[in-house]
Amino acid sequence: MKKFIIFLFLVLSLNASASVTLPSVIGSNMVLQRQSEAALWGTATANAKVTVTTSWNKRTYAVKAGPDGAWKVKVQTPGAGGPYEISISDGQPLKLENILIGEVWLCSGQSNMEMPVKGFRNQPVLHTADLLMEAENPQIRLFNVPRMASRKPLSTCNASWQAATAESVAGFSAVGYQFAKMLHEKLKVPVGIIETTWGGTVIEAWMDEQSLQPFAGEIKIPSPETQQPDRNDATALYNGMVTPLVGYTIKGMLWYQGESNRDRAAQYRRLLPAMVKAWRAAWDCGEWPFYYVQIAPYTYKGDKGQTCLLREAQLKALPEIPNAGMAVSMDVGMESNIHPPDKTIIAKRLLYWALAKTYGYKGIPYSGPVYKAMEVAADTVKLSFDYAANGLSTFGKPLSQFEVAGADKVFHPADAWITNSGVFVKSNEVQHPVAVRYAFHSWVVGTLFNTEGLPASSFRTDDWND
Repeated sequence: MKKFIIFLFLVLSLNASASVTLPSVIGSNMVLQRQSEAALWGTATANAKVTVTTSWNKRTYAVKAGPDGAWKVKVQTPGAGGPYEISISDGQPLKLENILIGEVWLCSGQSNMEMPVKGFRNQPVLHTADLLMEAENPQIRLFNVPRMASRKPLSTCNASWQAATAESVAGFSAVGYQFAKMLHEKLKVPVGIIETTWGGTVIEAWMDEQSLQPFAGEIKIPSPETQQPDRNDATALYNGMVTPLVGYTIKGMLWYQGESNRDRAAQYRRLLPAMVKAWRAAWDCGEWPFYYVQIAPYTYKGDKGQTCLLREAQLKALPEIPNAGMAVSMDVGMESNIHPPDKTIIAKRLLYWALAKTYGYKGIPYSGPVYKAMEVAADTVKLSFDYAANGLSTFGKPLSQFEVAGADKVFHPADAWITNSGVFVKSNEVQHPVAVRYAFHSWVVGTLFNTEGLPASSFRTDDWND
């Protein structure tokens, strides 16, 4: 009899442990997107009735698990607040605690997004000591997906939500954390920020197989049965570091990547919109905002113009992505360091886009000057710009990095000066100019800004294949 009781206890214990399970992104300490139908999902006993009760409105949602135990429900969230609790049960209760309701953003990309607040070894981040000193804030929550390449889509990852402390912030994306910190200070609501990044990775690794079908003749998708995946295999990071998050209700996404695709700029211009479209479709919660960073100037070894072409691809992809914005970093690169230390200004420029375009703040500038049109008058080219309603400035520095070419397509350094209508450009070497380029090199320091202090992207008026 005693052995039977022990056996029964073990069986019940096994059944209990096989009850409700959740992906790691859904757990205690998480932030749920306010005023939304936030998705919750997991597995339970096969065909069981699963109930989800939310403490903020005492409402209970019921759903039936499938034959495989999978279930999903969307819960109505209120305005910002907390902490709250969620109880989930299929007969075996599970309680999630210390949940906040606020704004949720996801940040992704390669090393410049991955670069943590503490910096990389021998590569600092500006303001690290101050950021860590001020990090303690239970209203900011962090979720950092560990590196994982996979041949097949994963449903969870080895991570958990953490409140912002000096310790948790130190290893988190400097761009992502500072965006969250400043957003919290501005909105006065809890903010959750999810990081999924890996340095030195190509964009196709972050895309799913379906979105890469139009590129089948250009990009190889390895078979699921092949050897251990590499981080730069197509779909490898989407499977390992994105699918564990897919569906978690977010307000928007931040992206900083492109350096590893700089030798395929024309292709990148097509890949970036395809990736955004695919991620939005997978999330199934609308065309959330997508704000990304144009790669910074840097002296790449052996560069033959690929870097400026990649920046151009990012610029030209912008109008092809609905509800998107691009932060320009032409003035904060480093000639000998691919990881510029000033991540604060990058986070601010992403925040400007979010405040102006997502949160409806009026009067906040968010874009630097964007080349609009050119007019040739004798030996002088007149350039006009959008996003420069109050004019242009160099903030006391010489206006440089302009070049002019004639019909021979040979570019010469040019003098440039700001006028009431834009920028005039002239070179004594070119009597009949037909094209102008600005900062169209791998390493430059941008000098052209609007009066709000936002820099212009590098650009060219021609489409010549050099």
